[in-house]
Amino acid sequence: MLRDTADAIGSQGHRTNIIEPLKQFTVGDFTILPFPVEHDVPAIGFLIQSKSTNEKCVYITDSYYVRYKFTACTHMMLECNYSEELLLENINNNSTNQYLRNRIQRSHFSLNHLKEFLLANDLSKVQTIYLMHLSNSNANEVQIRREIQELTGKLVVVC
Repeated sequence: MLRDTADAIGSQGHRTNIIEPLKQFTVGDFTILPFPVEHDVPAIGFLIQSKSTNEKCVYITDSYYVRYKFTACTHMMLECNYSEELLLENINNNSTNQYLRNRIQRSHFSLNHLKEFLLANDLSKVQTIYLMHLSNSNANEVQIRREIQELTGKLVVVC
């Protein structure tokens, strides 16, 4: 975990492993590169590569923006927390308040931001895109899966 996270929750001792953004480490067969992402608190994503199969996965959740671009990924695990249209509809019918809307927009990938991220990256080797961290009330799973699949031509799985 990040030092800030460990300090915030009072985690210490031999079971606490502090990782640093952009400092690569290894776990078993995997080489892992943590990288900073934009969120309302310190957060990181991971680029994970198998040494034996050379498969590469980028994992991003709890982020509204990622400044990095990725190549040769075979899998992508990405947040798609909400769609702007559904979030606005929920604001208008008072099922989501303005404070929550602002926090969501400053901390999570929207469908539109996810599309921009995907278009900015090399998808030529991607086999599967896994979508996760969808909001129960501000995301439409069917719509999101369809739009990402149409945009990328890749297998899209919602987790």
